[in-house]
Amino acid sequence: MRGPPFFPDVLPGEHYRLLAGLVSVLNPKVIIEIGTGSGLSTLPMKKYLPQESKIVTFDIIVWKSFPDTCLQEDDLRDGRLIQYIDDLSNPSIIPKYRRLLEEANMIFVHAAKDGAMEKMLLDNFRTISFREKPLIIFDDIRVWNMLKIWRDISSPKLDLTSFGHWSGTGIVEWTYPYIASLR
Repeated sequence: MRGPPFFPDVLPGEHYRLLAGLVSVLNPKVIIEIGTGSGLSTLPMKKYLPQESKIVTFDIIVWKSFPDTCLQEDDLRDGRLIQYIDDLSNPSIIPKYRRLLEEANMIFVHAAKDGAMEKMLLDNFRTISFREKPLIIFDDIRVWNMLKIWRDISSPKLDLTSFGHWSGTGIVEWTYPYIASLR
């Protein structure tokens, strides 16, 4: 980060260390991040990502367009971090990324926080036959627009706000359509 406040150093109250810890413990093969923004959440996840794994971020704006980006070209050079410019809340986009999404072990929803986009994302996720039950981490679950979305999720979930972001961090074990791993 170019200047304060240095959010990754705030604990509790920020989710960067929580995300890094989850990646370190869970060793996911494929992480999907929805809402790359400045890359501030992307980088700690990538740091603890197993060597054979990847993190794929989706945004409607390329990471270089953010004036306060923390990402650099080198972060994408090894192929373990990939950004797609597409909107996964649009049902017509899902077929394009279906195979990738089916492989996801962890999904971090860090996007609009308007309640509408997240509802569309969840509706789209219900059409995916995940190979394993992914963990879906939601940012800002205590923001007014997100309260109903969070409360309406019927899969097992846990509010981790005390360990995550001051405006809410929630984790969901996605129990909608999935197929057992072939391992």
